[in-house]
Amino acid sequence: MDSTVNPEYASMDAPAKKKFKYWQLRTIIGTMMGYAMYYFVRKNLSIAMPAMETVCNIIFGFGTTVIVFGIMWVLNGWFQGMGFPPSARLLSHWVPPSELATKMSWWNASHSIGASLTVILCGYVVSWGWQWCFYVPSAVALMGAFFLWFILRDTPSSVGLPELGKAHVKNADKKEHSKEYKAFISKMVFRNPNIWIISIANFFVYTMRYAILDWGPSILKQWKGIEIPSKAGWMVAGFEISGILGMLVAGYVTDKYLKGRTIRTCLFCMIGATLFTGIFWQVEHPSVMVITFLLMAIGFFIYGPQALIGIAAANLATRRAAATAGGFTGLFGYLSTILSGVGMGLLADNYGWDAAFGILTGIGVLGTFVFLLGWKSKAHGYETN
Repeated sequence: MDSTVNPEYASMDAPAKKKFKYWQLRTIIGTMMGYAMYYFVRKNLSIAMPAMETVCNIIFGFGTTVIVFGIMWVLNGWFQGMGFPPSARLLSHWVPPSELATKMSWWNASHSIGASLTVILCGYVVSWGWQWCFYVPSAVALMGAFFLWFILRDTPSSVGLPELGKAHVKNADKKEHSKEYKAFISKMVFRNPNIWIISIANFFVYTMRYAILDWGPSILKQWKGIEIPSKAGWMVAGFEISGILGMLVAGYVTDKYLKGRTIRTCLFCMIGATLFTGIFWQVEHPSVMVITFLLMAIGFFIYGPQALIGIAAANLATRRAAATAGGFTGLFGYLSTILSGVGMGLLADNYGWDAAFGILTGIGVLGTFVFLLGWKSKAHGYETN
């Protein structure tokens, strides 16, 4: 929706609208680039892992190296989890609900941009030694931290602009540590059935996404015989790149045709992701072209709900509770790594990748049914605010 006709911008004159548009775009691009940096120190392990298996097993047998590495990676994940909630809150202050699905789907491209650049970059530097898969991305992430400090601002009022919409004005004088605020958070997040639906569904979405993203290089090498690092790196990047298109299409369809009802779009996307995961599982001896197509098809569909769940959380809980709702749904997403990481590894070791992908297809079916429970949900929760 154009900012000149959106009632959320009604309190702004022409110069203010122009300035707001600048800061809105700056915030979207800034947080996109910043969040993409998280993936440089998140998905580098997937490329380093096959090389680590052939240089590290003996070393790990002589001490606590693997324990220390595991602790460091858990801490890394803990800090990673702090990235999305403030991003969701920030964007909800700069983008009105009627535009959030489309514009936040642009923002969610940061996941795919960061992950695809990481697997491509690490696919080449791993030839210098697996340690470089950690050195180089870490340097990039540090530069990203300095970038965020200078480029972002918290709210429109922090740069002299009016806040969006009436909902914010109504609650502007309410302290966020008051009993009323805690009751509001409880109502809009922890006692909101739709937040629980998208949070549980997020577990299944992230399980499917991370299972392919984390294990992609190993799957392609061990199951499909694709050489590491260059070919597999580009093929897994294709999964991410197609996800960008999937997110943009999902956001556009949600705003244009489904009146902001993100859960319905998520349902359709989950059906598509499950279908192509099942085909990937069943097709025997596929060519490189077929494998690449199937990975890209899965990426196209799975990144729709991956993007829209954050949007749904922000809209359903309203911008006042967006960070809490984003953190709550994100918690379920990060819990999925237990299944997508250790679980998939154990399944593959004990029963093979065929069985692992059969389970993954079943996970997609479960996620589809969870999204179906939210079919009647509204587009946002501002009428109850």
